[in-house]
Amino acid sequence: MNPDLPPVAPGVTAELVGALSPRLRKRLDAGVTKLAARPTVVDGDTVRIAVDDDTHLELHAPGGSVTSADAIRCGCLLAPACLHRAAAASAAPIADAAAEAETTDVPETPAESETPAEPETPAEPETRAEPETATTGQRAAARAVHDASAAVLDAGTDGAGAVLQAELLRAAHTARLAGLPRAAASAVSTVTAVRAARSADPAYRLADLVAALREALSVTHRLPSATGPDLAALRGTVRQPYTPDGSLRLYGLFSEPVLTTTGYAGAVTWTADADGRLCTVSDVAPGGSGRAVGAADRAVRIGDTALTHRELSRAGLAVSGATVSPTGRLGAGAAVRAVRASGAGWSDEPLDRLWAVPVADQVGRALNDDHDLLFLDVTLKGKVREAAGDCLLADCDGRALRLAAAHDHPALPHRDNLRLLATARGSRLRIVARLTPAPQPRALLLAAEHPTRPGTHVDLGLDRLQQADLPTEAPPPAEPAVPAPDEAPLHLLRRRVQQAASGGRRVLAFPGEGDGDGRRLSHHGLPTAGDLLDELRSAAADRTRDPFGRLLPADTARFARAWLAAALYTEEVDRALCAAAWGA
Repeated sequence: MNPDLPPVAPGVTAELVGALSPRLRKRLDAGVTKLAARPTVVDGDTVRIAVDDDTHLELHAPGGSVTSADAIRCGCLLAPACLHRAAAASAAPIADAAAEAETTDVPETPAESETPAEPETPAEPETRAEPETATTGQRAAARAVHDASAAVLDAGTDGAGAVLQAELLRAAHTARLAGLPRAAASAVSTVTAVRAARSADPAYRLADLVAALREALSVTHRLPSATGPDLAALRGTVRQPYTPDGSLRLYGLFSEPVLTTTGYAGAVTWTADADGRLCTVSDVAPGGSGRAVGAADRAVRIGDTALTHRELSRAGLAVSGATVSPTGRLGAGAAVRAVRASGAGWSDEPLDRLWAVPVADQVGRALNDDHDLLFLDVTLKGKVREAAGDCLLADCDGRALRLAAAHDHPALPHRDNLRLLATARGSRLRIVARLTPAPQPRALLLAAEHPTRPGTHVDLGLDRLQQADLPTEAPPPAEPAVPAPDEAPLHLLRRRVQQAASGGRRVLAFPGEGDGDGRRLSHHGLPTAGDLLDELRSAAADRTRDPFGRLLPADTARFARAWLAAALYTEEVDRALCAAAWGA
């Protein structure tokens, strides 16, 4: 995936790939790889790619993303039926409708209490309405996303080339048109994760691919039979509604960069009111790491204030005519007014009360789908090496807490800041972290008190610590490495779930591989996990032959069901183990 290209709408990519002949489809993956390495030039809303010395390809994105096939033009002799246009669309980031909604103002409607009262009418006899169900078109769209996701799972990242990706993007486009934005978004996330894996993107995480596939398959599996509120939740929404919230007095907490694999970047600043309620101000738009770094010094998009995100994270804001979404995002409508106000330190009222909430209560709130931020007091203990990379080890109320970098992108200072903080052993700091559900306490470190400047903090994704910022006194001797606590061997099932998402069905189909894992899980009191693992391996190896001895196509539906059951089980058990580890 080439981050220098503008995001392309899923339907555009599907249309261009679908128009290719079978011969050109076979060459598409090679074309994507070749085109991704060619130089690009940005000229206003147009990005030009030098296909060769004499041929150029143009992507026209007047609104920041490519929304029609005609906006991708090629100068070769075979255009418009050439391979280059489809390759460019497949190499570009995917336009995310949800992210686009975050970059535009949302029409704000008055609260129900502020609308004129309806004249009273005589009461009607009660009638029992039939519960709402999915329409025929929505069921068909959900089935298309499910089948395309199952095909990607069956192939794995190596086998899910541009053609399979385009089929899933076509299904995502159909789902969005059918009023299923949640299914569409999960399909787009799946393709984005597959592309990141195939291109060896440093930001790629296998857990993201597993989560995207699990969401896509789960939502589309449940939607056809859902009714009422469950159906509404599974359909999802593109835009969050904003409701009036009067006047707000907000205090800046911290800012964090946003850098997505879908080609969007920016910053989000977190604030809190006097009661500890969290609100966010965001600036997210198409762009790469440069925009994520530079967004911190852009003025916040609310009212007439000239505060930048970096400044707001340490100051305050007085807002009148405020509107707030259910997730706490502040609206930026024309009627909203905002001026700078004094801020507060993390140890001062009202922000201090965020750290006064017991840790177990904070974790329970995060696991119940409220915001996932943790406000912790920790003592730094050094670093610990793990297979996924070094973690900062800290003591939190007697718990060994592992803190990881929120981003691994080299343009962002997360990783370097973590390395420096690991040398400040013995420092007692307040931090803000994002919970990571795991069998032992884990979180992503977002912000921390400055090690040597009381009353100030460091946004670890935007500010870069220096050696001079660390305490000058010698740190206490390093303590022995703290091993991860013993746990039930759920990793036997989790590993197979991850292997299948990455390598496809074939990696679990080899005979003799992990034959005793199911029995081992049952022996440790996890019989359900053992049964799920046995079914997953059985579904992977299930290949029948026709009367002539030829292999028939694999039953991708059975394998997808088995994988989804195992993935949902491991997710729920991880949440339960996480709650137990934190005492929640």
